[in-house]
Amino acid sequence: MRILPASAEGPLGAVLDAGGGCTFRVWAPYASQLELELAGSGRRFALPSAGDGYFAGRLLPAPRRCRYCYRFPDGRRRPDPASRSQPEGVHGPSSVVSLAHPWRDRGWRGRELADLVFYELHVGTFTPAGDFDAMHARLPELRDLGITAIELMPVAQFPGTRNWGYDGVFPYAAQHSYGGAAGLLRLVDAAHRAGLAVFLDVVYNHLGPEGNYLADFGPYFTAIYKTPWGAALNFDGAESDQVRRFFIANAVEWVRDYHLDGLRLDAIHGIVDRSATPFLAELSAAVQAEAARLGRRVQVVAESNLNDVRVLRPHAAGGYGMTAQWNDDFHHALHTALTAERNGYYRDFHGVADLARAYEQGFVYQGQFSAYRRRRHGNATRGFPAQRFVVFAQNHDQIGNRAGGERLSGLVGFEALKLAAMAWFAAPQLPLLFMGEEYGDPAPFLYFIEHGDATLIEAVRRGRRAEFAGFDWGQLPDPQAESSFAASRLDWRLRAIEPHRALLEFHRELLRLRRRQAALAAGGRARCRLWSGGLLQIVRQPASAAAGRVLVLLNFSRAPRRLRFPLAGGYRLLLASAERRWRGPGAALPRRIDARGAWLELPPLSGAAYLHPSRES
Repeated sequence: MRILPASAEGPLGAVLDAGGGCTFRVWAPYASQLELELAGSGRRFALPSAGDGYFAGRLLPAPRRCRYCYRFPDGRRRPDPASRSQPEGVHGPSSVVSLAHPWRDRGWRGRELADLVFYELHVGTFTPAGDFDAMHARLPELRDLGITAIELMPVAQFPGTRNWGYDGVFPYAAQHSYGGAAGLLRLVDAAHRAGLAVFLDVVYNHLGPEGNYLADFGPYFTAIYKTPWGAALNFDGAESDQVRRFFIANAVEWVRDYHLDGLRLDAIHGIVDRSATPFLAELSAAVQAEAARLGRRVQVVAESNLNDVRVLRPHAAGGYGMTAQWNDDFHHALHTALTAERNGYYRDFHGVADLARAYEQGFVYQGQFSAYRRRRHGNATRGFPAQRFVVFAQNHDQIGNRAGGERLSGLVGFEALKLAAMAWFAAPQLPLLFMGEEYGDPAPFLYFIEHGDATLIEAVRRGRRAEFAGFDWGQLPDPQAESSFAASRLDWRLRAIEPHRALLEFHRELLRLRRRQAALAAGGRARCRLWSGGLLQIVRQPASAAAGRVLVLLNFSRAPRRLRFPLAGGYRLLLASAERRWRGPGAALPRRIDARGAWLELPPLSGAAYLHPSRES
């Protein structure tokens, strides 16, 4: 067995080749020398310097099921920063794995942006087994529901076996307890064969606190900036070019080798970068270039709390070139309309009036003063199509970042859950559902970890208490306790039990109508009118006159609302949430309306949708 010098160019980490060798490549400018050590055998090989801080060598022949680490001159042993497998956890040796897979998704080119209906899920709590393979059986159910894209919360290797995923420390390695690289490859293949796109939540704003060894290798982090979650990554300081290479190559690898259809970039507001060509713009350009090379549709979706359309602007206009971004304002406006909560960031929102603004304009805050932030916030979304924004009634953050991890099903009643569904149903933006939302799973989604350091565990507990002190939510469950993880697991049996079954069928019908009615598709326009007493009128107008228009009425009041039909006649009822077929109290709404001014009475906390078959009315 011998090692030959290799170039600094090429994939990072350990990569097997057709000639029976394996090339190991790592950026370690802090090391004067570096050795490759094969775990368990005691064999060590001096890894040749490849220049610019890189060490690279090709080992011949490549040992089967090789576990390895890098050994520094002072004797420190460290896993590979670009490890693709950590079978012994974040502190153990890395393992050489092949990303070759017998793909059966030939012909799959991805989904059009406007067709995306996201379903966000956490692999560990989505099924009782909590791994990639256990998800296969559920894919047809999601497809039949009307979901077109599953969005996995982060799967990069994290400490222990239970974690939200935002404490990942090996960006290239799929969580071993979930099934590792092989399990993720099988899942993506199965999803594509079921007609589902797969998006992955990736975290490029920080790394987790346990098992984070990148700082031993080089200046991956900076002391100039800080994030709420850990040391900031060095995207604009000295030697930042190689830090960028590390993360951009990771993003491209998810698309190229795992056939992912898109990435959701976590909390990009936590990335500080003052360079002329921002890291985020470089990353999105690299991903889109790879998608073009592969002939596939790949979307890059950002999470940002800045309400800044620079995220969406093309590179030529000084933007980041992202395909779409999450719109928290829609959620906050809807949440306050449903719950009347006004603590924390919810104090900036005033329910139905702000929801109307979100329908028509995307962001609610586009430069106005924010009482929560005590400054002006956001900029204008004018000129950006609605399908560039993702909206939701619930997501992992808005549920999990509560003391009790309560879903809407734990905060409001059954009729209000259907009203919440009608809210995203009427939106011209891309909808996202959080796992279990479609049938009202009562399980909380608590924050959970499994760290091994007692001091770190206590620091996380204190940090959680401090982060949400302004919400007055009382005692927080212990994130380290296994019971917090177990309580968050879905119970799929409820889908067959009332009233969960009726709620599931209601969601199925909403998504069917969005597919069948052109006026309800993502994009287009939403014109709103706010009536007194919490009644919101939304008119969805398609581009084609022949496609018809849809009127949606949403009553957020806890009392019935009587109104005259606001448009000319020729409308027929598509759906009403209070109908008895959805286990509602009943709605005496006319099935057809042939003249303007007909009286309607909308039950409390309910919605109704009417269709006009043509634009002329």
